[in-house]
Amino acid sequence: MDVIKACKRISLPLSRIAIFTIYFWFGSLKLIDSSPANPLVESLLNRTLPFVGFNQFIIFLGIWEMVIGILFLIPKLEKIAIIILALHMITTLMPLFLLPIIAWKSFLIPTLEGQYMIKNLIIIALAVSIVSQAKTIKK
Repeated sequence: MDVIKACKRISLPLSRIAIFTIYFWFGSLKLIDSSPANPLVESLLNRTLPFVGFNQFIIFLGIWEMVIGILFLIPKLEKIAIIILALHMITTLMPLFLLPIIAWKSFLIPTLEGQYMIKNLIIIALAVSIVSQAKTIKK
């Protein structure tokens, strides 16, 4: 079997499942107050939207993440998914700039949390790849 052909055949479904798994799983952890990211989210929320209650926000964020995951599973909804994902990525990268004490040990040396944020570049690339392969609806 040709490896390249096999990879081409499974790349889109595998990519969809990967994004779904990450977003749905991590979102559900927020809903049950078990996400290790909750303290970081709370610090960022206090810095950017101090008038918003954390308990309500974390539920909203968890559902938002789960919706992103679900949308990437559904063909023809990729464009909506990537818009929502782009908004999410802006917020997940903010601590690199707004909370440098949490994100960086020193110049260009991220903390574990910082590495977690930087790895989101992979998610962005994967999402763009999924959308680029989406079939367009012709009128």
